[in-house]
Amino acid sequence: PIAATWGRSDLASSDMMSMETTKRVWQARLDPRRNTPSIGIYSHVKDRWGIFHAQPFVLNERQAGVAIEGVIRQEKLETSQLAVDTHGYTDFAMSHARLLGFDLCPRLKELKQRHLFVPRGTKVPAEIAAVCEANVDVALIEKHWDSLVHLAASVMSGHASAVAALARFGSAAQGDPIYEAGVQLGRLLRTAFLADYFVKDAFRNELRRVLNRGEAVNALKRAIYTGRISPAQAKRVDEMQAVADALSLMANIVMAWNTSQMQAVLDRWSNRRQVIPPELIGKIAPTRLESINLRGVFRFPVDRYADQILPSRPNASITGTNG
Repeated sequence: PIAATWGRSDLASSDMMSMETTKRVWQARLDPRRNTPSIGIYSHVKDRWGIFHAQPFVLNERQAGVAIEGVIRQEKLETSQLAVDTHGYTDFAMSHARLLGFDLCPRLKELKQRHLFVPRGTKVPAEIAAVCEANVDVALIEKHWDSLVHLAASVMSGHASAVAALARFGSAAQGDPIYEAGVQLGRLLRTAFLADYFVKDAFRNELRRVLNRGEAVNALKRAIYTGRISPAQAKRVDEMQAVADALSLMANIVMAWNTSQMQAVLDRWSNRRQVIPPELIGKIAPTRLESINLRGVFRFPVDRYADQILPSRPNASITGTNG
C-alpha cells in the first residue's frame, strides 16, 4: 500500500553514475566531475522506487540508446513515459521511442532546445512566433515512414540493439534521409511534450520527482559500493554486467527492507487510529541509510578460546608460587 503513495506505476527515469576504475581499462574515460578514470552504470528507476534495469556504459557518450534499451528489454513493467536528462535525449531518439511504444521526456537545460517546431505552412500565433519555427517537413516523414517503422521493429525484436541503432543514426548521420525524417518527427514530438511541460504543473512536477528518485538511488549505490572496479572485472562485458546487476540487487534489497519497515510502522499507527495523509507518506524515501549497516558485524568468540589466549588467574598464581 505504501508504494501506491509514491507515484505512478507507468513512469520511470534513467540516469548514469560513474564508478572509478584504472586508466588501463579500455572502457575507462575521464569523469569530468571527479577527474578520475571511470566507467558508467546506467540505471532505470521506477517512480515507485526500485531499479528494473542496469547496464554498463562508456562515459561522455550520448545516453539515448541505452535509455531506450532499458525500457524495451524487460517484460514485467509497462513504462509509458521515461524521464531523462539532456544527455539521454536526441530528436531522433524521441521519434524512435514513440515508435517503440513509450514517450521520452527530457529535462532540457539549454534555451535553444526549448524551441517549438510545427509543419511548414502552419500559421504561428504572434505570441509564440519568437520561439516557434514552421520548418518541419511532413512529406519527408511520410516518405520514409516505413523505414523508421522497420528500424523500430528490428530493435523491438532484438535483431538490433537500441544502442547500436542510435549510434548509427547519431549526429554523424546528417544527410541520411532516414535520419532526417526521424529528426523531423522527433521535433514534432518534442513540441507536443514541451506544450504539456510548460502548461501542466502536475506533469512538470512528476518529471522532476522521478528524476530526483534516480539521483537518490545513485547516491545509495555509491554508498554501497566502495573502492575501484578492478581491471579483471572490467575487461569482460559479462563481468561488468554482473557488477551492475549485483549493485542494483543490493540497492533494491535496501529499499525493499526500508519499505517493509515503513509499512509495518504505518500498520501499527493505523491500528491506533493514527492516520498519516498519503501526500506526506509519498515524500518519505526508502533510500535512507541511517538504519542500515552496510559493512556487516564482526563477531569474535573470545569465550571459546579464552583459556588458550588469556591465562586464568589461578594458574598464574600457582606458576608464581612454584617459581
